[in-house]
Amino acid sequence: MQKPENPNDFGELTEEEDIYKENILDHYKHPHNTGSLKEYSFKHKELNPLCGDTIEMFVLFENEKVKHVSFIGHGCAISQASASMLTDYIKNKDLEEVKNIKRDVILEMLGIKIGVVRMKCALLSLRTLSKGVDKLSGTHNKDNIGLCR
Repeated sequence: MQKPENPNDFGELTEEEDIYKENILDHYKHPHNTGSLKEYSFKHKELNPLCGDTIEMFVLFENEKVKHVSFIGHGCAISQASASMLTDYIKNKDLEEVKNIKRDVILEMLGIKIGVVRMKCALLSLRTLSKGVDKLSGTHNKDNIGLCR
């Protein structure tokens, strides 16, 4: 397993990217929506085998919209900040909107150039969410999104 990188090591950045870097570090040091949910419509966990980063996401839908979302994770600043940002972003979105989130949304939220090596870190939260939604949609009843405890 690869040794964790310095979370402050972003390489050469433009002034605008430097502002985004500060936002990434803030989400990394003070992540939003952390912890587990006792009641959820789905939970799903993903691992980035290249570096060991993990994210487990819990999402509760009510009336076809995301009512609560949280995550538990560990890893680099990029993976954990993207999970924090994504959980903020999906609140109150309906299932179709959540299903249609693309990688560009994550990359725009991060606001810095993400190299090939860090791309899996940046997109781990989206992969976790997407696979959880796919799992939910396989048994999804339009009138009643299942509740798990």
